[in-house]
Amino acid sequence: LAVIGQMSLLARELGGAFFTDRLVAMCAGWLGDDISSVRVAAADNLRELTRRLGSRWSSSNLLPRVGEMLGHPSYLRRAGAVRALGRIASAMDAESASWEALPGILGAASDPVPNVRFVAARALGEAGTAVGKDVYGSQIVPVLEMLGGDPDRDVRY
Repeated sequence: LAVIGQMSLLARELGGAFFTDRLVAMCAGWLGDDISSVRVAAADNLRELTRRLGSRWSSSNLLPRVGEMLGHPSYLRRAGAVRALGRIASAMDAESASWEALPGILGAASDPVPNVRFVAARALGEAGTAVGKDVYGSQIVPVLEMLGGDPDRDVRY
């Protein structure tokens, strides 16, 4: 976990291009780890990388890899990807968060697995801090209201 937490500092020292070429795949891959705390640390790490290297870099280098995981057969991978999207969105500018990260989170709110929907609800809360009020009111609030009526009590919570 300590290594994961130091990746944004490593990115600063090595530069975005070197980091992208050699370490991005590994950082995104941690989202699929068998250990929950590693998956959470990986999502936190992607947020810090987005803060350090910017929304444009994240849109080009992180979001395509994370987006691929949204269709993975394992609900743990999908949930990890959704968690990461929420964290990444919270570190992006409003336009990038709205157009690049939010659609994946909104889609996950309809996942057949309650755990993924639960993570999507939390990720919407994180993304909501970055998007504009119009996007929040027109896209996030209706989905949260829908999740508030979910048949699974954990999702409703």
